[in-house]
Amino acid sequence: SEKTVVLCGINIYFCGSLQGGVNDEITLTAYIIIALLEIPLPVTHSVVRNGLFCLEIAADEKENHVYTKALMAYAFALAGKEEKRKALLGSLEKEAVKKDGSVHWQRPGKEPEVDLPYYRYRAPSAEVEMTAYVLLAHLTTQPAPSQEELSFASLIAKWISGQQNPNGGFSSTQ
Repeated sequence: SEKTVVLCGINIYFCGSLQGGVNDEITLTAYIIIALLEIPLPVTHSVVRNGLFCLEIAADEKENHVYTKALMAYAFALAGKEEKRKALLGSLEKEAVKKDGSVHWQRPGKEPEVDLPYYRYRAPSAEVEMTAYVLLAHLTTQPAPSQEELSFASLIAKWISGQQNPNGGFSSTQ
């Protein structure tokens, strides 16, 4: 399912089967901005600047999906946009699932996990992925993360490591 789309004035050719939890322009823009900033392209590059402008407008909307917020928080962290990063992380913390001394995020409307003594629940890959993006957003900041952020990040890392299978992998390679 390969296609070309125009996102915030950027022509993008991509494979739709590689998308994660949400299928919309803002989420895809965040993916692309993250990839470009990790190259690393500077935030002053016109494509990065235009994409970040679109994300800034979208971040002000109240109806963003939790998955999209996680991606945007990491994109803003990479771009050094501290105020936007903190605002999204604050919003995400309100939606966090805090259980058994760990923290994670799940898709809205998802069925609660089955708690059976003989069965070890593993979250779907999209939930592991979005939780990992939130962890990256907490740890990617200048100056270094505060002690409070590191403590919260350790609760996220605890949940992620609990999702590993006996071979060290996850429910998907995504």
